Amino acid sequence: MISQLTVFLANEKGRLAAACRTLADADINMKALFIADTADFGIVRIFCDTPKRAVEVLGQAGFRASLTPVIAVSVEDAPGTLADLLGFCQGASMNIEYGYCFCTADGKAVDVLKIEGDGAEAVLAEAGFAVLAPEEVYCVDPA
Repeated sequence: MISQLTVFLANEKGRLAAACRTLADADINMKALFIADTADFGIVRIFCDTPKRAVEVLGQAGFRASLTPVIAVSVEDAPGTLADLLGFCQGASMNIEYGYCFCTADGKAVDVLKIEGDGAEAVLAEAGFAVLAPEEVYCVDPA
């Protein structure tokens, strides 16, 4: 599983900038950022180099942050690869709570899925999908 940093922000001017500045001032490097919004707040999902430390730093600065386990799967950056992954998940009766994708410099795409329940990571790996380890997505927090 990958640790995704999840930050809840009030829909107010400057809140995202303040959260990003807090991370930058703590020398935490964001690798990817995705935002979903509601009428009252935004949900910011971040991959960063030290997610556990990021939760602590943001919490100390008054932000509501937590870690969420997600699965990251490397696929070819080509039409249909996400559809194939999702089709497999459907066939395996996996409930996907949310997902997002991004491309890498090496011509791959990373499909990130929040799947309900346990065991999905092993099922995907056994089916031949390239499930990524944390160190393949970001630097792992030091022990």
